[in-house]
Amino acid sequence: MALNNTYEARLVQQETAVGAGVQVLLLALLGTAIGMGPAGWLTGLAFAIATWAVLSRALHRTRPRSFGPANRVTLGRAILVGGVTALVADSFESSPPVTLLVGLTAVALILDGVDGKVARRTGTSTALGARFDMEVDAFLILVLSVYVSTQLGPWVLLIGGMRYAFVAAAKAAPWLNAPLPHSMARKTVAAMQGICLLLAGADLLPYLANLGVVLLALGSLVWSFGRDVAWLWRNARTAVLEEELAEASLEASVEGIEMLELAVR
Repeated sequence: MALNNTYEARLVQQETAVGAGVQVLLLALLGTAIGMGPAGWLTGLAFAIATWAVLSRALHRTRPRSFGPANRVTLGRAILVGGVTALVADSFESSPPVTLLVGLTAVALILDGVDGKVARRTGTSTALGARFDMEVDAFLILVLSVYVSTQLGPWVLLIGGMRYAFVAAAKAAPWLNAPLPHSMARKTVAAMQGICLLLAGADLLPYLANLGVVLLALGSLVWSFGRDVAWLWRNARTAVLEEELAEASLEASVEGIEMLELAVR
């Protein structure tokens, strides 16, 4: 049994290594097609190494029996995001191939709706898979916001940085780590970010239209985060009050028992 578990773990880890290899192959294809410069290559390779290292560590810690079809879809999306990241980094040195950038991003966004369905249909939904999917989404939004910020201004970085700011704030305020209730509005707003940034990045609309689209994305994101933070705060306060009431009730019970004992004596 131990040998079998070791064999399964090795196969799971091999899939992440294959993903890193495919990522390097995609970078090579992009480099050949557009003559990608050092910035694009170094950024793309750094993304590939970081993704492989973080995912391998997570798999080693959770030890799943198999990588799973849904995680394969998410890994494919991560590879596309690595390509987008390399193209955005390269755009600071030369004119970006907008069509290629938009194409890779569009496929990554479309596949975002696939991995979840695959996980549910195959019964392979896991906390690791959900986290992997969320991190890929968040990083794609960050990269797109960097790209669009070169056209509309640094304020666009608020879209990509908001989720990471929330994670950082949660380290100082642990009540922000509490699980949130399911919300279709939250999912819709999250999906909007990639679509709006892709539309603005494609530069198909006039400047004012692109500005309006990105402002809409930012406004909806601020509303969504604000609503969730308010819910978490109320939930945390309620939990504190319930704990205080429970402690007060316990103290009252103890005092009552002590008074009863004194009366009996």
